[in-house]
Formats: sequence, C-alpha cells, structure tokens
Amino acid sequence: MQNIRKLTDNLFWIGANDRRIEKFEGVYELESGMSYNSYFGDFGETVLMDTADKAVAKQFFENLESCLAGRSLDYVIVHHMEPDHSATLIDLLHHHTETKVVCNAKTAQIISQFFPQLDISSRTVLVKDGDTISIGSHEFKFLFAPMVHWPEVMMSFDTKDGTLFSADAFGSYGAIDGSVFADGHDFESELKDEARRYYTNIVGKYGMQTVNVLKKASELDIKMICPLHSYMWRKDLDKIISCYQKWGSYSPEKQGVLIVEGSIYGNTANACEVLATELDSRGIDSCIYDASVKPASEFIAAAFKYSHIVVAAPTYNMNIYSPVEHVLTELAAHGIKNRTCAVIENGSWAPQSGKLIREMLAKLPGTTVLEEGVTIKSAPDKDTPDSVAKLADAIAATLV
Repeated sequence: MQNIRKLTDNLFWIGANDRRIEKFEGVYELESGMSYNSYFGDFGETVLMDTADKAVAKQFFENLESCLAGRSLDYVIVHHMEPDHSATLIDLLHHHTETKVVCNAKTAQIISQFFPQLDISSRTVLVKDGDTISIGSHEFKFLFAPMVHWPEVMMSFDTKDGTLFSADAFGSYGAIDGSVFADGHDFESELKDEARRYYTNIVGKYGMQTVNVLKKASELDIKMICPLHSYMWRKDLDKIISCYQKWGSYSPEKQGVLIVEGSIYGNTANACEVLATELDSRGIDSCIYDASVKPASEFIAAAFKYSHIVVAAPTYNMNIYSPVEHVLTELAAHGIKNRTCAVIENGSWAPQSGKLIREMLAKLPGTTVLEEGVTIKSAPDKDTPDSVAKLADAIAATLV
C-alpha cells in the first residue's frame, strides 16, 4: 500500500521509514529509526529526486509507481550517492530504461564504482555548479556542496517554487512521525537535539564546506527545504539555517560546561559531581556524560553545543581510561575546535591521564586548555574540594 505525502500541487514525498534500524551506518545509535526521503515532481515531465535505501525498497517503489500511474519516468536527479539514498538506483534504472540520470561528473564516477555492471553513459545529463536545466514547466539550478559530506554532493533549487533539495544537509536522525513538515512539531523540544546529533556526527568535520554552501544558498529565495532525512521545512527556515551557521562555524550554542567523565570505582565521578555543584553555585550550566554509558555520538553533539569541556579520567594501564580516550579520539575525528577545556585526573600510584589528556586536547584547533586542574590519588582527600572549587573559579573566569 502506497504512503505518499503531498508537499505542493505537483511535488510529493514518496520516501519511507525504517523503524527497526538500531544503528545508522552501523555506528550511530537510533532511538526512533530513520527516514529515507525521496521526492517526485509532476511538472509536465516527471522527475524523481533520489532513490532510497534497500531496507525500504518495497515501499519506495510502490510509492513511485503509484505516482507514475503507468507513465514513463523522464528524469532522476542524483544529489548524493551514499547507498542509503542510492542503493535502489540500479533497480530503478533497469526497470525504467527511458529515465535520464541528472548528476555531476564525480557522481557518475561513483555510480560506476557502486554499479560496474550498469552503463548509463548514453542517458546521463551531466551538470556543473551553477548550471540550470528545465524539466517540464520547472527550472532547476544546481549548487555543488562537496564534502557536505561526500565529494560528489550537490543540491538543486526549483526556481519556480523556491524548493531547495538539500541532500543530507538540514536532515536529522529519526523516523518521520505524523506531519512530514517540521512546523508540525516543536523544534526545540522534539527536533533540535537529533538534528544537532545528526549534523555534528555526519557532517561536523566539514564546517568550512558547510559555511561555504550556506553562503551560496543565502542568495536564493528559498521557500521550502527538502532534505534526504527527516522533516521538510516550509516555515521558520531560519531556525534550522541559524543552527547550521553555528555548527558549521564551530560556535557554541551555549555558554556552559560539558563534563566528560570516566570512572572505575566512583572516585573520579565524585569529583565531577562536586564540580557540577560548584559550577551551579556560580550560575554556570553543566551536564555530565559518563563515557562508559553514553554513546560517542552524544558527546560529539554536546561538544558542539557547549563552550567548555572538562575531561575527567583515571590512569589505566599507564594511559587514559579507554572509554574517555575513545571520546577524545572521536572529538578530534569530528573536527571540534574553538573550545576551552580543563582536566581532572586520577591515578593511584603514577597519574598519567592528565598529561595525556592535555596532549590530545592541545591538538584540537583553537582550543585553550586551562592550567588549573584537579589531581586525585585513588580517592578525594581533604584538599580535593578546594582544588575543584579553584577549577570552577578558573572556568567561570573564562565564560563570556
């Protein structure tokens, strides 16, 4: 049974939800599944904006064939070749031999890599950055968005209706519930956290490229944004665009402290709890994430949100306690920068974690590591509360 949503008089969402998937790309934990968006335009000529993941192939093809109602499919625009959006492309093109493939040269190369048995050279329409093509009564302008987040990514802009097909940009984790439009949900309480976690983990490393494509998009009169995941934006576009401007420039949303905690027997955790209390007494917001419990994607998202990061870990095999070391490795891999950091270390006989944590933090661009820190030897002693209070003072002195 088809499940189609009408977006405008002649544009339709024909995507599908996978509510059983537990990890996106086998890495990022999902609480409410994932949506795979595809769009069908009936503009006198027919056009499909991207295909879908294999997991939702049956629903996707039912939706498409219902829209076509026996007609030919004139065009498919391939904005992004990652398989969650293109795995069904080969089946589509085998079935619809009449369909022309609109893509760029890099996309065509990647199509041949994923589908070496598929020769589309005779029906490929190659476009360059800034090119326009007419599809029926509508005109599409193409904006290349390399490394947001693959090198071949492009967006297209329907100049007649003002719709931006934005590839992975402006998307989110999670299946679509109820309305397909973002304005059918509360952004702050329902959508923002997962949009942040999605951007920071999928695209976050490529902030400069994100800012560049935002500059291109700012020249367009955008009325609606149609991403490849999650809800469509037709109102209050500045809500999501302003978030991307912050995230892309690594500007914190909030003056506050993320406390990254690793603790084996609870003593390092105790110091973190006391620090959170001291920060609160100074009017400073903080959150504590336990590296042994929280997935790394949550740390990445929180690091983009907060201005300050405190890393607390015991020494473990003369190294950093491994769950915390993993978080630090992920922070570096995802390009976090321009933060103020501090360290709490623990070591029963030869504390090493503080030195090693500082070395890892110092490699993050634009990052300041405070000299003030806390050293615990096995368990907090009579001097530890004073050390924690001094660290809270040092953090407070650096807050805007």
